[in-house]
Amino acid sequence: MKVLHAWWQMMPKEKRTLAHADAAIRQARTDIDFLAVLPAQAAQAVLKTYFQAWKNCWGGWAAAPDFKARFRSVLSVDIPQGRDLNIVRVHRRWGMVNIPKVGRVRFRWTKDLPVGKHANTDNRITGARLVKDALGWHIAFRVQALEAKPEPHQGPEVGIDMGVTVPITLSDSETYDHDEWLTVQEQAKLLRLEQRAARRKQHRKPGERTSRRLKHTYDQIAGLRAKAKRRALDWQHQTTTAIAKKYGTVVVEALNITNMVRSAKGTVDQPGKNVAQKAGLNRSISWEAWGRTVTMLTYKTAHRGGTLVKVPAPYTSRRCSACGFITPGSREDQATFVCKNPDCDWSGNADHNAARNVLHLYRIGLVAIPAAGRAVVRRAKRVKPAAAR
Repeated sequence: MKVLHAWWQMMPKEKRTLAHADAAIRQARTDIDFLAVLPAQAAQAVLKTYFQAWKNCWGGWAAAPDFKARFRSVLSVDIPQGRDLNIVRVHRRWGMVNIPKVGRVRFRWTKDLPVGKHANTDNRITGARLVKDALGWHIAFRVQALEAKPEPHQGPEVGIDMGVTVPITLSDSETYDHDEWLTVQEQAKLLRLEQRAARRKQHRKPGERTSRRLKHTYDQIAGLRAKAKRRALDWQHQTTTAIAKKYGTVVVEALNITNMVRSAKGTVDQPGKNVAQKAGLNRSISWEAWGRTVTMLTYKTAHRGGTLVKVPAPYTSRRCSACGFITPGSREDQATFVCKNPDCDWSGNADHNAARNVLHLYRIGLVAIPAAGRAVVRRAKRVKPAAAR
């Protein structure tokens, strides 16, 4: 990758193309011994990844590719040819795969793969990728499958309110909660490791290389955080799968999470207030990963013939879902909503009230459509908003 990046920066702009880069790699594999050891397919995969990074840059979705430190990048190796893998299932929980330049490697069998008599032209493995994270090496297989278009989901509509205390609340009053991602013992160990890393970092001089002991401590911290993330992903997958199976239309808020987790420090001239409390709230929001939950719901509902709709987020937690009015003081605390409208007096759980409001916005035709990076509101034709319900 470094050699390719250096070549790219050296060449004139008119020659920075995929074809010129491919020709340069082929010539380099002939002239340079250590590049000749690299399989041709792996070199092609590196080129495709690098060229896609530039396309993301040209499209305005990412910054220009640049060198990254080892600890800031994910170590991965692509195996583009599926026929070279020779996958065999040897046990209910284990399989064997052939990795070029490595040999036969055992892996944990977590999902059925189209191998042997189950593989055909419409359902087959086209490649794999080895990825190393804080928990070790993992292999992900690329599967090409032909699936029929799903029938429209006949399930009911549901609104979802996402929070920190209660992660997911549905408009039919069902809730989805989880425990802490780390046990008490693991949290105590993580705190000890972070304190140890802070002490060892104090003794480092400016510009001095990180000691092996400190690196080992960092690796232990990364391992615990990776374990917490894996548990969070597992809970999100199970929860979103259950929702996508049950409901045909899922309505969520169009949240600008980037602005929600912005720091409250302020400036030197205008310092912020309650900075520590806001920082704790930001960490809690980030751990819940609302955006990832919406992404999972999007493709899982589409896979089952359902739809996911986003509605405007303002005032969903302050408006009464029974009468439709916003009365000051109705949100008494985090969990209690009591409408102060004398003609209503509805009371209930605050998250349930917000989820009902989310669903009502969809039913009256208010839909948030992303346009140029912002959310705009569109009202369906011949639909009048109701001041009271």
